[in-house]
Amino acid sequence: MSGLILIQSFDIAMEDIVQFDELLEHAEFHAEEYGDNIFVFISKHYGELKEQHNKDHQEEKKDHEKLPFQNHCSCSSTVAIVSDKYVVSLTSFPNLDGETNFYYPALISSLHAIGRFQPPRSA
Repeated sequence: MSGLILIQSFDIAMEDIVQFDELLEHAEFHAEEYGDNIFVFISKHYGELKEQHNKDHQEEKKDHEKLPFQNHCSCSSTVAIVSDKYVVSLTSFPNLDGETNFYYPALISSLHAIGRFQPPRSA
C-alpha cells in the first residue's frame, strides 16, 4: 500500500509511460547533436537550463511537447452528498440522557495512600 502511495505521489500518469520512448529518442538526439550527457539533458528539459534551452532551440518545440512529465496539472476533487431523504434525530441515539457507561479506576497507587510521594507542605 505504501508503494502505491509513493508511486502516485510522483504524479506519473499512463500518458507519461507511453511517451517514455520519445524521451529516449530525444536524449539520443541531444547526445549526437550537442554531446549532452543524461544529466545535462534532464537539466535542459526539466531543470534549471530549461528556459534557456527553449529560447535557444525553438525548432525543437514540437519534440519538447511530446516529452513525458510535461503535464502541470493540479487536480482536486471534492464529493459532497446531500440528502434530505433521511433525517437523523439526536434523540434516537442511546445514552444521550446523561447516563454514562464509562468506568475509569482511580489512578492512585498504594505509595500515594501512605504518604510517601506527596507534594511539599509549608511549615
